[in-house]
Amino acid sequence: MQTMFHTLHAFMLHTKSITYLLVGGLLIGFLLFWFFLTGRDDEDPQA
Repeated sequence: MQTMFHTLHAFMLHTKSITYLLVGGLLIGFLLFWFFLTGRDDEDPQA
């Protein structure tokens, strides 16, 4: 799929929206990874 941009404004709007989606996905992924790393088990392995 190839998109044809007729104005600079249309190109910038498209680029900005893609960038916001990528950054949002990266932030959510980082938060999930952080919770995975810092999560603790409730069970006591010694008992």
